[in-house]
Amino acid sequence: MTKVRIEDLDKVGLNRYQAVIVAAKHARHLNTKRLKVLEQMEENPNVELDARKISMVALTDLLEGRVKFKRPDSM
Repeated sequence: MTKVRIEDLDKVGLNRYQAVIVAAKHARHLNTKRLKVLEQMEENPNVELDARKISMVALTDLLEGRVKFKRPDSM
């Protein structure tokens, strides 16, 4: 399992608190997809399920640039 360091989140272009919020929203999105797959598993047990932790997947996606987000305007 890969580890995500706090210093890596600063490279995304957000401060670490904003990065965690973006990752949390992405994790919720991934979780809804996973729940749909679980429903399909009841009908067809041959469906594959990703066993990784959703929070780590969301943070990794954010660091690798797979998550699109808009920076809020400065106040």
